Amino acid sequence: MLQVYTGTGKGKTTAAIGISMRAIGAGMRVYIMQFMKGLAYSEQHVLRDFFPRLVLKTTGKPFFIAAEGMLTPEEREAWGNDVVVFPPGKPPADYVKMIEDGFDEAAEEACSGKYGLVVLDEINVALFFGLIGRERVEKFLDNVPEGTELIFTGRNAPDWLTERADLVTEMKEIKHYYQKGIEARKGIEN
Repeated sequence: MLQVYTGTGKGKTTAAIGISMRAIGAGMRVYIMQFMKGLAYSEQHVLRDFFPRLVLKTTGKPFFIAAEGMLTPEEREAWGNDVVVFPPGKPPADYVKMIEDGFDEAAEEACSGKYGLVVLDEINVALFFGLIGRERVEKFLDNVPEGTELIFTGRNAPDWLTERADLVTEMKEIKHYYQKGIEARKGIEN
């Protein structure tokens, strides 16, 4: 089965981690590749303690990316050097290579048959920014062994992916304390 967690609301990665814990409790092995993230999130400390039943990998740089026109001048100024802005459809080549290499590693592990659950966290965002191509992902989906559950997370899941999925959940933001200027809190958002 392919599960997709998408939308603008909070909880996509959190849901995938919850299912990962359930899978480990049921005796399954879990592989998680977090795209566009480094080792800066609190849950990663705990998840790595489950090795070898859970393997956690990350592929990302210590900055965010955005296509030109996505950020207001105020947002761009607030991000400063922590964001790389690129022309639409032309993401930084080094970032693309890093994401593709991470995807290839995750695909190899997923197709090995060693894992009952494989989570590709933020893969939807990588697809949205053109950091990984649809053809590459579809080829992977065609080759995953039967019995391997997949979870794809991230905003902006493409229509072709949600059509192919067996389960799609959209996290919809109704209200968020970020709108009041409250930053990410340790143990809650990071």
